[in-house]
Amino acid sequence: MESDLESKAREAFIDDHFELAEQLYSQAIALNPTRAELFADRAQANLKLNNFTEAVADANRAIEMDPSLAKAYLRKGSACFNLEEYQTAKAALETGASLAPGDARFTNLLKECDQWIAKETVDIPKHSSETTPTNVPAESFQPVDDLSNQVTPTVAKPKYRHEFYQKPEEVVVTILAKGIPAENVSVDFGEQILSVSIDVPGEDAYHFQHRLFGKIIPSNCRHDVLSTKVEVRLAKAEPIHWTTLEFSNASTVPQRVNASVIGSQRPAYPSSKPKKDWDKIEADVKKEEKDEKLDGDAALNKFFQNIYADADEDTKRAMKKSFVESNGTVLSTNWKEVGSKKVEGSPPDGMEMRKWEY
Repeated sequence: MESDLESKAREAFIDDHFELAEQLYSQAIALNPTRAELFADRAQANLKLNNFTEAVADANRAIEMDPSLAKAYLRKGSACFNLEEYQTAKAALETGASLAPGDARFTNLLKECDQWIAKETVDIPKHSSETTPTNVPAESFQPVDDLSNQVTPTVAKPKYRHEFYQKPEEVVVTILAKGIPAENVSVDFGEQILSVSIDVPGEDAYHFQHRLFGKIIPSNCRHDVLSTKVEVRLAKAEPIHWTTLEFSNASTVPQRVNASVIGSQRPAYPSSKPKKDWDKIEADVKKEEKDEKLDGDAALNKFFQNIYADADEDTKRAMKKSFVESNGTVLSTNWKEVGSKKVEGSPPDGMEMRKWEY
């Protein structure tokens, strides 16, 4: 039978008092924590408040308690759609549609999911934050007076502490819960959502539900229940560095990680020195060398260097042969003249040729 709190929560929702409705549903859940309908309805209130991650958590709880509750799948599909987790949304909506074949809301949302999945496939930018999925219309109830004098539930401190570390290809989340039987641990992976529930009989249930910093590959994710902790391994969809575990609009742009060069790169430090254009410097040096005016032997050597640089093969051979055989006293460019005979030395006037004795 529907409680008075539940009735007031529904009426608050109809009157667009979504925050109050969420608070009233929370109070009703505290009194009856095994009623799937309450979690599904609170998920709808969270949807209206744009608390999409919380809406997914509530929908998952409702589905765990009653897998045949069609509207729980609709809530989950709507929330995941707003979180841009189109594949997860589609899976939930398909299950819900099979439970409620005549409900057009499933059909319409499935069409939108398929459109965005197709756009993602061809790498078209995703929809803006103004795009919202179709929400479930609330049922009609008579108004109830004095809905505002209700106690706001307090948020309890998490029962278990959690931490995380990462590698280029995965993120490892550790929930420090000791001695928990594996059958009391439930883990659900979405495209960008991690949901962990620990429900030990006789103890308060623990729920870890977060929208993650980046997208993951659900089929490659896994978890292990150990004697001192619950370890969850999330396979990254992209090798980027997560600055936090949870998604935030204020998060900085993630940097892609190159696993092959980690540790091998030297740190780069900012410098106030302007960068030098070495190509321009080299061109300027060559120009200066070309335009430089030389005197005496330097000018003569430069002259012969230019002749040799622009000469054909026969001319180069003639210059080499005549210079070597004449002990540097003759430099000929005529291969026909020097190619068939030895070139004799021709010392300057007043000087004579001598052979060195070794």
